[in-house]
Amino acid sequence: MSDMPPLPRRWLRIVESARHAEAIKGILDTPPITSHNDGLVLFAEIGNEELLSCLVAVKSLHAQLGKGRVALLDDGTLIGSDRALLAHHCGDPEIIAPANKGERPLPEGPGWRALSTLLERRNSEYWLWLSNDSVTLGPVPEVERAVALNASVVLPGRGALESARPLGDFCRLAYPDGPTTGNITARLESRLAAVNRGNWRYFQGDMGLMGFAAGGPGLRYATASRADLEQLVGAEALSEDGAAQVAANLLLASESRTVILPREHYRHSGSEGCDKNASFLRFGGEDPHADGHYAEASQNAIEALHGQ
Repeated sequence: MSDMPPLPRRWLRIVESARHAEAIKGILDTPPITSHNDGLVLFAEIGNEELLSCLVAVKSLHAQLGKGRVALLDDGTLIGSDRALLAHHCGDPEIIAPANKGERPLPEGPGWRALSTLLERRNSEYWLWLSNDSVTLGPVPEVERAVALNASVVLPGRGALESARPLGDFCRLAYPDGPTTGNITARLESRLAAVNRGNWRYFQGDMGLMGFAAGGPGLRYATASRADLEQLVGAEALSEDGAAQVAANLLLASESRTVILPREHYRHSGSEGCDKNASFLRFGGEDPHADGHYAEASQNAIEALHGQ
């Protein structure tokens, strides 16, 4: 029996990510995307370390939709060879350079840069935001219909409520004991009843897949929601991971035609594995590679792309 201590969690994540990249390198042998300027944009934030997983996410969803162009937000780590690879595989996508600090009216922090980018640019195109840790395994008719009708969409998160609710109702149902401490998501959500916006609603969605209808509310609306959220937890806390998710949930839940995707086909967590009902899986959390389901789903998607 070894007396060596276990590897720190951060080191294990590096090892697991490297193994995952090796397992999905077949994505580089799949046919490239044919880009269409038809009013739909598939959008993701990407960096050098997420290159292969982003290709799986974007190519597997595009294959099911059969339409749209790709726009990618550079997190500042892409190099020349990365851009050449993306140009080949994603139909010469638009690669958006990261903005300098202070150039955007939304906070710094995970998710905010991507959210502000698409809100600035949704005037004339439908922006479908997906995460790099997602895999599309089958038809997505609910997304197709939403795009055709120009209705926003949201992937259900971990919350138990199945519909968007007025802020006061949401807090009473989801946080019956009142404001709570803990992570930024819970701190914000449990205090939303204090926001004095009579027509605003909330749903616990997930950034794994969010569709922003063309012509919908933009940065001005998001800036107003930022000010309200700052009153709840303070400006500095909005830079924490999860705050941008709450803002996006608030925005989409308050739109008049947002479609909540059915949980049986669109899953916030892929830990249940790849069964015949799963169309879209998002592998988030601390250990997305731990049980092997993420690699399995990615390999299934890659195999399907080979068969196109």
